[in-house]
Amino acid sequence: MAAVRKNPNDPNATFMISVAAELAGMHAQTLRTYDRLGLVTPQRTSGGGRRYSSRDVEVLREIQRLSQEEGVNLAGIRRIIDLTNQVDALQQRVRELQGEVEAHRSRRGGELVPVPRTNALVVWQPRRRRGTE
Repeated sequence: MAAVRKNPNDPNATFMISVAAELAGMHAQTLRTYDRLGLVTPQRTSGGGRRYSSRDVEVLREIQRLSQEEGVNLAGIRRIIDLTNQVDALQQRVRELQGEVEAHRSRRGGELVPVPRTNALVVWQPRRRRGTE
């Protein structure tokens, strides 16, 4: 049975191990090793087969680059991947908080004012003058 070729740039595409290995320029056994080490964790089919996403293939290529071009060992690569994932999660959280701030501003008006020596952010709204309400 021939493997169905999907566009590797399609974020929803998944690839069987042989195709992912070819796209990453690696041997399939290397992908199995990286899975065992937790560097890349592909999805699994109901039968246990590995299915690699486009993102997984990107990570595999980056692992290969770091290893071959930069001389980083697998422990270092694992740390780089972990830190990259943390940064991505923090950036996503910042975007969520920015959305919440903008939603609050559009609903209530006012201005956000940082409070010194705390991690607080306070919404300041000027008092309305009596008789203008």
